[in-house]
Amino acid sequence: MDGPADDDLMARAAQGDGRAFQALARRHAGGALRVARRILASDALAEEIVQDAFLRVWINAPRWRPRARFRTWLYRIVINLCLNAKRRPADLPLAAAGDPADPGDPGSALETRERDRQLAAAIDALPARQRAAIVLTYQEGLGNAEVAAVLEASVSAVETLLVRAKRALRAALGGEFV
Repeated sequence: MDGPADDDLMARAAQGDGRAFQALARRHAGGALRVARRILASDALAEEIVQDAFLRVWINAPRWRPRARFRTWLYRIVINLCLNAKRRPADLPLAAAGDPADPGDPGSALETRERDRQLAAAIDALPARQRAAIVLTYQEGLGNAEVAAVLEASVSAVETLLVRAKRALRAALGGEFV
């Protein structure tokens, strides 16, 4: 990580330093967006959630206390906003219209898309906390302790969530992917 530590940037942002906040946003926006996309399966909604999360970070910067890493706190905000968004009735996403035909190798591309679609649908069908644990662990590469901090759970609870999620994915996908 280049530049000042996240704690230092947050302390400066709490004093109204917009450049420090921008540095934090540049550093963490990509990861936050990946988490939101994987939980919501909607690029547009994920971008909206991440913008809202950073707005909340800016507004609440003066009250922030470095009890956990900044990334952990940000991901907690993103996941809470994602879970709230999943509870709301959804508009039909533009992605539901489907993709135009691919003029390339239709066989392997189609198989890959279908496998990815099946896996995404199976992950999406998981209960919210299991889905969040899977996304944070396997798609974002967080360790169990950091996932536990994000989900406000114990490490053993995260391990249980992961075991149950993998079991559900194996059942949904016939053991093919997990």
